[in-house]
Amino acid sequence: MKKRVVAIFAFVWLGAIFVNAAEGIEEAAVAMSNRLAQASAERAQLQEQIASEKIPMIKERNNLEAEVIALRQAVEKKESLKNGKADVLKAAEKELKSREDEVNYVAGLLTDYARNFETRIHIAEMQRYHDAIEAAKSAGDNSTLDAGTKFDRQLPLIETSLERVQNLLGGDTFKGRALVEDGTMATGKIMILGPVGLFASDDGKSAGLVSLELKSPEPSVVDPGSGLVGDVKKLVANDSGTLPLDPSLGNARKIAATKDTLIGQWKKGGPVMIPILLLGFVSLIVGVLKWLQVGRIRKATARDVQVVLEQLRAGHKNAAMEHAARIGGPSGEMLKRAVEHSGDDKELIEEVLYEQMLDTRPRLEKMMPLIALTAATAPLLGLLGTVTGMINTFNLISVFGTGDPRMLSSGISEALITTEYGLIVAIPALLIHAVVSRQTKGLLGSMEQAAVAFINGIPSRKENKA
Repeated sequence: MKKRVVAIFAFVWLGAIFVNAAEGIEEAAVAMSNRLAQASAERAQLQEQIASEKIPMIKERNNLEAEVIALRQAVEKKESLKNGKADVLKAAEKELKSREDEVNYVAGLLTDYARNFETRIHIAEMQRYHDAIEAAKSAGDNSTLDAGTKFDRQLPLIETSLERVQNLLGGDTFKGRALVEDGTMATGKIMILGPVGLFASDDGKSAGLVSLELKSPEPSVVDPGSGLVGDVKKLVANDSGTLPLDPSLGNARKIAATKDTLIGQWKKGGPVMIPILLLGFVSLIVGVLKWLQVGRIRKATARDVQVVLEQLRAGHKNAAMEHAARIGGPSGEMLKRAVEHSGDDKELIEEVLYEQMLDTRPRLEKMMPLIALTAATAPLLGLLGTVTGMINTFNLISVFGTGDPRMLSSGISEALITTEYGLIVAIPALLIHAVVSRQTKGLLGSMEQAAVAFINGIPSRKENKA
């Protein structure tokens, strides 16, 4: 009974719940429909708003895109201009570098021209163009000056050289000075005619050719010879007359001036020449004497040894001694001692002969070490003299500089004189030593052959007893 009541109650309760749920669903459906209608209205409103705002935005986007394209084109144009300017700048820098190289090259040419101009002009003209030459040379060597300043200081030399060429047409005359015969500096008039320079002093005492003499940095007056001094004076004073001309342009006279006498060369060599010449003289005398001494010594031939042995076999000891004495020299002395000991054992005879050869060798080679010493020492003494001479030359260079290469070459040539004479002494000494040594060795070799032949040919004591 209770179970039924509970079931009925549950059924009633469930029915109530279903009724309420149906009402709620219907209300929910109405609410959803209302919300859907509202959302649709809002969407339609938003679509209308979007449609109304889309066209201006598209126009604005198109305008912005056009502006971006214009800006991009402007940037590309500026980059192109920038690259073009960079290329132009590089080309300008390259052109500037090329022009700087050309300027430096021209400056170098002007400096070289100044140096060459100094060596090409006549020595008498140096006093006239010295300032322009030094200004051009100093400007070229001065690294602190700019190109314009260098050109300003170097170009006057070009103008001066052009004026010189014009002045030399037909000869050029100017006031100058030169060293005369007594060693004093005289002032006068200098005339340049091509490669020839003439000088006439104002006092009329000196006249002649102008030349650069050895060991003198100044132009010197040289006698033209053949009584032409008066003609030179007339030519320089009146611009007309007889012109003394040397076809060698003074070179023949300069070459003749460089040739010294034998005594003069010895004096130039300095104190080192004394031991060199002394050794050469002594070794020459010793060599000649030793050559004559050894050459006059007679060698013992095989026939001489055979004759001595035959006399001994025949029992004629005195005759063998006489024949050995007739040979003479070291070979005869050796055979004489061999005959004296002919009755002894061969071993004793061999020792006696060997002793004789040992005694002969020092006598034959006496004074030979002096010749060998000369051959070895003379070049070293010559080198010593050259080194000391070069040291003196460089000391002079440190004081007076290298402005005159003629003086430098003259000092070097004087320094090499000792080396020359060292070789002159050493080479003959070496040859003499070789010749005399060969003669000595040949004589000792013949003595050794004679001794061997004697020992092999003499009968032993047993054979004599038999």
